[in-house]
Amino acid sequence: MTDKNVTENFITHIIDEDLANKKHNHVVTRFPPEPNGYLHIGHAKSICLNFGVAADYQGTCHLRFDDTNPEKESREYAESIQRDIQWLGFDWKTNQFHASDYFDQLYAYAEELIEKGLAYVDDQTPEEMRENRGDFNRPGVNSPFRDRSPEENLALFRAMKAGEFADGARVLRAKIDMQSGNINMRDPVIYRIRRLHHINTGDKWCIYPMYDFTHCISDAIEGITHSLCTLEFEDHRPLYDWFLDHIDIDCHPQQIEFSRLNVSFTITSKRRLSKLVEEGIVDGWDDPRMSTISGLRRRGYPPEAIRDFVKQVGVSKKESVISMTVLEDAIRHHLNQSAPRVMGVLRPLKVVIENYPEGQVEMLNGANHPQNESFGSRQIPFSREIYVEQSDYKENANRKFFRLTEGREVRLRHAYYITCREAIKDEQGNVVELRCTYDPESRGGTADGRKVKGTIHWISAEHAEPIEVRLYDRLFNHPKPASLENFTDAINSESLEILPNAMLEPGIADQDSEVVYQFERNAYFKRDKTHETDKPVFNQVVSMRDSWSKIEQEVNESN
Repeated sequence: MTDKNVTENFITHIIDEDLANKKHNHVVTRFPPEPNGYLHIGHAKSICLNFGVAADYQGTCHLRFDDTNPEKESREYAESIQRDIQWLGFDWKTNQFHASDYFDQLYAYAEELIEKGLAYVDDQTPEEMRENRGDFNRPGVNSPFRDRSPEENLALFRAMKAGEFADGARVLRAKIDMQSGNINMRDPVIYRIRRLHHINTGDKWCIYPMYDFTHCISDAIEGITHSLCTLEFEDHRPLYDWFLDHIDIDCHPQQIEFSRLNVSFTITSKRRLSKLVEEGIVDGWDDPRMSTISGLRRRGYPPEAIRDFVKQVGVSKKESVISMTVLEDAIRHHLNQSAPRVMGVLRPLKVVIENYPEGQVEMLNGANHPQNESFGSRQIPFSREIYVEQSDYKENANRKFFRLTEGREVRLRHAYYITCREAIKDEQGNVVELRCTYDPESRGGTADGRKVKGTIHWISAEHAEPIEVRLYDRLFNHPKPASLENFTDAINSESLEILPNAMLEPGIADQDSEVVYQFERNAYFKRDKTHETDKPVFNQVVSMRDSWSKIEQEVNESN
């Protein structure tokens, strides 16, 4: 295997040893999302790891929806998860499952534990159970209902299933050890009563299994060999093993934990992301400022670049926060190679070239990629009136300003040298137009060999296509917003700027809307075709260079 999806790490070492020892002859992994929200950048690591490991070992990766909590789950979320995985470049083929597929089997295993005297029905209130569970400094206290007979527990559990008790009136708990130093082993709840409509099973069930009970058994039913989880499940592993050791099931997968992907300036909590949506701070789960995979897709992040970023970060057991700069650099690196170049003027300033013939239009040749001839070239119309960026003109500029000012010559990209003669102002003193002249002999250079230090982009006014540009910045202005008492206090009020009067060279907006372009000297942009009305909308994917690394460093040092 030369072109691996996953770099060598402690998990691949375990798999290599298992295969060498004939413990397994086929690797089976799984990605088990709960359909209670949209996936985020943190999930991308788990997706790339689980599907990537399976691909690298010619194995199988299952997509299994952990649909054990119908209160917050929906088909919308399930469908979004499928889209995200496929967009990232992975395919579960025929191996899509749901925890709810196993509800009958899970119920049977719960009865088996009851019959073995390893589970009991508890009548305590949630508050009593919480108090009697203890904490890290105080051992738990046995429930007064812990010693019910298997026969009584079985009857009560079946009555729970039949809907004879109110929601929350009783739960089924595993009987393990209330004195355990691992709180997860202090008689964890296995089933609770919840009269909720389920997206797959409808109203068949009024009791639902808990995640810890469901997950390990679902893994075993599906023949998962390596159950890869993030580090917060490390303390749950003894419980994972306990359930499988005490039921009659042949397969016992190995749970292996790895560190989450945490990225600075982002939130990777479905609950908090949901709050941003519900409170209207963003315009939906796919807002391009969100850390959701759908948001990154809409913004224009290439899936290949995200996979490269995850691969670069690697897999370890050490928790850390990866700088957003690393992700953005991965996007820039990919787009620098893959994005064709075009000219777009974000804040137009009209220029009249007074000595250029009126009514004349000539077609100039522009390379689509300066470092890659295979991208070809395009024809760009040039005329007497053009648009340039407002920022490319400065009145009374000093010698370090190499763009347009009175009496100074600059080069128009792919075109001629022009010299600014006069700035026209409105009644408020704002510059609204520049009057310039051009050197008709300067296209491709000059006979006298003179050089200019400034080169600017432009668009023929007659041929310019009006577009709306949305400039996106980081949603949060603090590198660790989740560490704040109220994470919304770190919302960056300048995370979105809409430029309704931008101009684009002709013919570009009609091309494939999935293409990301570099607007020369500005940034990378992708058309947001599904979120526009009267004119094409282009989202800024990423800037040409990082402007946050110094800020992040200063904040980290102050903390």
